[in-house]
Amino acid sequence: MRVLALSPGPLIQQLQRLPALAAAANQLQGKLQLACDPTHQALWSLLPAIEKVIPIAFDSSPSLADWTNLLGSVREGDFQVCFNFAQGQQVNLMLSMSHIPIRIAEQGFARTALVEPSKGWPAQQLDCYLQAIGLTLDADSFRLFLPDDSLQKVRDQHPTGEGPLLVLAPNGDDGDWPTQQWLALPNAIKGKLPNLRSITLPLKAPLIHRAAEVACADVVLSSCPITQLLAVYTGVPLVALGTPADALPKRDEIRCLGASHADINSINQQEVLNALGFQ
Repeated sequence: MRVLALSPGPLIQQLQRLPALAAAANQLQGKLQLACDPTHQALWSLLPAIEKVIPIAFDSSPSLADWTNLLGSVREGDFQVCFNFAQGQQVNLMLSMSHIPIRIAEQGFARTALVEPSKGWPAQQLDCYLQAIGLTLDADSFRLFLPDDSLQKVRDQHPTGEGPLLVLAPNGDDGDWPTQQWLALPNAIKGKLPNLRSITLPLKAPLIHRAAEVACADVVLSSCPITQLLAVYTGVPLVALGTPADALPKRDEIRCLGASHADINSINQQEVLNALGFQ
């Protein structure tokens, strides 16, 4: 079976859709093509089920020529199912002319199956798309696997030693955990664990590099929603700052401090140390 996904929106939404689309492709034993903003192609290239990424800037008012080119790609693909996360008259008009028999969406006149978000954390809420065609989703079981060369490249740059590696990933905005707290934390931990190794991810690190750094960590402390999801998908223990517990799956190795970014400044160092396992 051939499957198409129309995936507009920022990177965080692309990440949230990974488990659902991976599960659909696996259960259907089908090929998946995906239309998204060109800046997100690197992420989707990590999903083995992706046969082709179709670049279109959904969020930048595509021209008539863009929609015509997308329709050509869609018709050429001979798809049986479309997971449509896009909205608007243009995308619905294009889909109505696409000849795809099953078109699943939360709204729009072109859909053949109307769905409402399921319960659970954001990635699990997309179970409704799979249920529409008799499939199931366990988003918490999804794992993102990275190329060996990407992993080795970051390992070669890590601090030497045998101690555990702590990856710090600030969000970097004005409401983040104070800079002095991020800077002081590794030394506070070294007082209890002298062989600790730590790195801080650059704010603008490319996605694949960021994912590889996270995958090689022993634990991640982050206020960045992107990095938090990368830790979830690579199975690395995570302490998430400024994120409500219902935004992430329930696991013993995932701990959330601060229900929102507004609460971050009230988090003290000892609370973080406790969450990391240093009582």
